[in-house]
Amino acid sequence: MTISSRRGGIILLSFLIALLLTIMPLPEWARLLRPQWYTLVLIYWTLALPQKVNVGVGWLAGITVDVMAGTLLGQHALPLALIAYITYETHQRVRLFPLWQQSLIVMALLLIEKLLSIWVMGALSLPAPPLSFWAPPLIGMLLWPWIYIILRDIRRRFHVH
Repeated sequence: MTISSRRGGIILLSFLIALLLTIMPLPEWARLLRPQWYTLVLIYWTLALPQKVNVGVGWLAGITVDVMAGTLLGQHALPLALIAYITYETHQRVRLFPLWQQSLIVMALLLIEKLLSIWVMGALSLPAPPLSFWAPPLIGMLLWPWIYIILRDIRRRFHVH
């Protein structure tokens, strides 16, 4: 395995771990509180390596989530592509912010993903989700500093650039 493929493998592995955390069984009460792991990983890598992780990667990650979750094809792909685009367009400014301010921006991005999901649910005439539907963006905001630090340390350790 070459160094270049190993570096790309680190990014892929982080997405695979995020997808596994997404489909991991949880008790009924915790299902709606599950963080948007794949979105958090996408945001990090788009901030860190916008030339490698971009809208296309967001779209592929979304299609993968759609297939794994058995949802309407594109239900996650469109929001993740949009999140990747917004992150890409703002990455130079956001990277300068302290982690607590980045956390607020991450929460806004996660809320955008949830708003697009609820829009699709409405288009499919599905019932409105419970109030706990809005908890994952808050949880993601609280997890962001940890995710950022862990993925940054992995990126530095394996020289992913």
